Amino acid sequence: MISVASPLDTAFFSLLSGSHQRLCGRPLTSGLPDDAEAADWLYRDAPYAVLAQDAAEDPAFVYANTTAQRLFAYTWQQFVGLPSRLSAPVADRESRDRLMAGVRSKGYAEGYRGLRESGTGKRFWIEDVTIWNLADADGEVHGQAALIRSWSDG
Repeated sequence: MISVASPLDTAFFSLLSGSHQRLCGRPLTSGLPDDAEAADWLYRDAPYAVLAQDAAEDPAFVYANTTAQRLFAYTWQQFVGLPSRLSAPVADRESRDRLMAGVRSKGYAEGYRGLRESGTGKRFWIEDVTIWNLADADGEVHGQAALIRSWSDG
């Protein structure tokens, strides 16, 4: 089971960014000299939201950068451990489950758009989303991650 000791955990960042590079063919961050600086930038300053969940039967979030925390209205402590299915309204969970099943089998999906619900109950659209398997160099899948490039009111 994957766990993230802190939002700046460089071992997790290496899995997150390495799997994104291998599956999507492009870097998650660029121009930063090492994993520690890149992990810090991704967590604190990235203009896009990044979330990750574990590979449990009922997956739970293990990572959410500050942009994701603001978007979903959860703190790090509230996000980590939260079942990821709760990020989608009840009526949209079946389509979310189908999407995630496709990602697990194909490795990644791009261009996704879906309705989500914040911790305050506000609904919004996530758009231009890339979702990928958190797979290590040996191909073992530890969960999935999502990069949300834009969002709008629902």
